[in-house]
Amino acid sequence: MSETRPLPGTALVTGPTAGIGHAFAVQLARRGHDLVLVARDEERLEAVAAELRSAYGVAVEVLAADLVDRASLARVEARLADPDRPVDLLVNNAGFGLRKRFLDNTVDAENAMLDVLVTAVLRLSHAALGPMVRRGHGGIINVSSVAAFLPRGTYSAAKAWVNSFGSWAAAEYRPRGVRVMTLCPGFTRTEFHERMDVRRDSAPSFMWLDVDDLVAEALADFDRGRALSIPSKRYKAVATVARLVPRGLLQRFQAVGRK
Repeated sequence: MSETRPLPGTALVTGPTAGIGHAFAVQLARRGHDLVLVARDEERLEAVAAELRSAYGVAVEVLAADLVDRASLARVEARLADPDRPVDLLVNNAGFGLRKRFLDNTVDAENAMLDVLVTAVLRLSHAALGPMVRRGHGGIINVSSVAAFLPRGTYSAAKAWVNSFGSWAAAEYRPRGVRVMTLCPGFTRTEFHERMDVRRDSAPSFMWLDVDDLVAEALADFDRGRALSIPSKRYKAVATVARLVPRGLLQRFQAVGRK
């Protein structure tokens, strides 16, 4: 597939204060995108915004919002739908993980994860797609996971929804000028696993990805117009094998990355 030029204009990134989201914010700013940064911690948002303005000379807007809270989520939806301040690229990156298994978590914790990983992706995509389709251009990158291909509880189920939604949306809106790509990273060296108190040795060292390389590969795939990006040959192999191996056998490896 022929490579297309990166989208100009403004990018809105959820979860940009650390990890994959921060790498997206930095690399998009380096490309010249103005940014809207969305996360719960306003102090950390302001620090990242100052860093990016100073380093790359781009405009950076801060929008503090908790995506679990429907009123906060509505403010982000309104920003995406604002016709006077168009957003050309939405990166649905905000993460939420639970270390314990389903019945060891409260149902409220499980529901909060669903709110961030599914409901927010659905509502923000809906808010962004309308203006993008009317303008005839735009893009969405939804950060999923290779866990979507594996039986790993409700996290995998939520990410499988993201994959299914992204695959459909990519085909549905490509003829109308909007690119939708689903990104499926594997274990990545960020604070995401640290917040869940998961040890680095809970998965083999060769399975851990560098976050900057991951995002660079993802943006290159997006530029090429790909609907699915699975960074690194090893995780491409994991995704392929997962489609062939019986689910019962895969389920025996649920503990990998959870210790």
